Amino acid sequence: MQVAIGADHNGLELKSVLTALLRELGHRVDDVGARTYDAHDDYPDYAGAVAQRVAAAAERGVIVCGSGVGACVTANKIKGVRASVCHDTYSARQGVEHDDMNVLCLGSRIVGEELAKEVVAAFMEAKFTDEPRHRRRLNKVLALEAGWENGGLRGGAPLRESESLP
Repeated sequence: MQVAIGADHNGLELKSVLTALLRELGHRVDDVGARTYDAHDDYPDYAGAVAQRVAAAAERGVIVCGSGVGACVTANKIKGVRASVCHDTYSARQGVEHDDMNVLCLGSRIVGEELAKEVVAAFMEAKFTDEPRHRRRLNKVLALEAGWENGGLRGGAPLRESESLP
């Protein structure tokens, strides 16, 4: 599987460990950086690069920052990306199986190296179940994403110019 990976200065060391793990598991890894420590770099640069790779060609993405939250917020701004912060194997697996999550966000200040490796392995091994209830829910998420591109949604229907969100 093609996997994009990236991290800011907070996740640089853990990214290196996870890159090696992904290769050991047989995946093709596209490392978007950071490659050197820079205390002043910004997580959106790397999270955005991973998300763009996933939207374009990579099948999955892994982003590491201090908490995982900023990376998650950033990644979810890119159409086609379904990112989540996961610091346990259940959420990482279930996020793929039920929600078709394609980007895993980790906080290097939250999880240790061994747990992070287990979480990434669970994420990479999981497959979307495509059960009717999961497909129905995913289609609703995709419709919301498409609706925002067309001016926003309200109760599942596009907003009119005179309307605003509550």
